[in-house]
Amino acid sequence: HSPRESQVELREHIDSLATGEPNLGGPPCPLPPNVGAQGAHPNPSPELCRINEDQKVALDLDPYVKKLLNARRRVVLVNNILQNAQERLRRLNHSVAKETVRRRAMLEAGGYQGK
Repeated sequence: HSPRESQVELREHIDSLATGEPNLGGPPCPLPPNVGAQGAHPNPSPELCRINEDQKVALDLDPYVKKLLNARRRVVLVNNILQNAQERLRRLNHSVAKETVRRRAMLEAGGYQGK
């Protein structure tokens, strides 16, 4: 994998964890009605439903969802910064390689043998 592909896969994985898969055809999720309020995703992931069902306790997951969404936002931001830095380094490396070839050609045209 190239770093770019890994970053794209990471972003897709983060997106899938943040949004969860819709609860299709299964029983309704037993999460309290306040989960999903204030901009949280309306379809919690199956893992959250399973955890809530296993604990049999009415949890207020809203603060945790907010923390996870905030962490996701920060990870995506850092990922974008890294992608931009990687692209600048790639362009710089390309420019250095071109300059090296140009100078080598100039030296060889001048008759200099650096061996």
